[in-house]
Amino acid sequence: MEIRTQNPVRAGIVGLSARGGWAPQSHLPALARLDGYEVLALAASGAASAAAAGTAYGVPRAYAGAGDLVRDPDVDLVVVSVRVPLHREVILAALAAGKAVLSEWPLGNGLAEAEELAAAAAAAGVRTFAGLQARSAPAVRYVRDLVADGFVGEVLSTSVVASGRRWGPTFEPGGGYLLDRDNGGTMLTIPFGHTVDALAMAVGEFTEVSATTATRRPVVREEGSGRTAAMTVADQIAVSGRLTSGAVASVHFRGGLARGTNFHWEINGTDGDLVITGDHGHLQQARLTLRGARGAEGSPRELAVPERYFDVPALDALRGEVPYNVGVQYADVLRDLREGTSTVPDFAHAARRQRLLDAVERAARTGTRVAL
Repeated sequence: MEIRTQNPVRAGIVGLSARGGWAPQSHLPALARLDGYEVLALAASGAASAAAAGTAYGVPRAYAGAGDLVRDPDVDLVVVSVRVPLHREVILAALAAGKAVLSEWPLGNGLAEAEELAAAAAAAGVRTFAGLQARSAPAVRYVRDLVADGFVGEVLSTSVVASGRRWGPTFEPGGGYLLDRDNGGTMLTIPFGHTVDALAMAVGEFTEVSATTATRRPVVREEGSGRTAAMTVADQIAVSGRLTSGAVASVHFRGGLARGTNFHWEINGTDGDLVITGDHGHLQQARLTLRGARGAEGSPRELAVPERYFDVPALDALRGEVPYNVGVQYADVLRDLREGTSTVPDFAHAARRQRLLDAVERAARTGTRVAL
């Protein structure tokens, strides 16, 4: 399905709340600046919540549940911005209604759900998009192209050390659901998943993984109140493996923030090296600095990201801000819908990526190397 003539594409956001959250921090600021979109509808957890959000954000159609939104004949694109355990129900309803769907990452609560949703999307024959927006970051796209153009020569290895920001000694009020691994919103699925997707785009997919995971802080405290809560999410994830090229990769995520390194990604090759640093391990949101050296250069120099990678002028006011990469992805979604291209990861891609995360968990659980 392509939306070739509809102008604008009319979006309905499931999970837009007047109380805040990710959707008003990212989706709304991005969509508001892009020609070609209209936020026509929202769905919240009840009639009162929906009415409050509609008033707060000026959205004309406010529904008490996702079912009413997906049945609205004027909604072209359903945006799923709810907690991971609720993705399946909303997405299946949207697919059954024949709607294009953009779901935040991770797609499903575990691999089985992700594969079910990818299969349902294929059967429905509608366009789907997965919110893996780290690959939309200008610096990440520049790294991909530098590697492809031979800046480092043949890639020998790549290594990442990163902090998860969350999953440290404290958690934010309202963030308790992220502490339970059964809810699907974990350090593995969120920052690790976004980062490893960008890594794979730049230097190639994993063909095998070995892994060690641990929960080193089984009890954490809520910020402000100080109340304690159990954490079952792994707050240490160390993965090593090989990529399709034969290069060796290692990725180590640590919960919370470190006093030293919070994001450091190196790509080492036969002819040069690239070094990407940032303020935390959520690559989809981080402020990044790129350095590199090749040939006879003895130490890496800063490589400014060329202006051509900031290719959505309407988003210039958001440079360096959280909504920017989300907006770039929305611009690509618009092009895919109108021109029939396939530049944004779809549900099939999301399921493949969740297969990688499942392989990491199996490798850690069994102590074996898992092939992909």
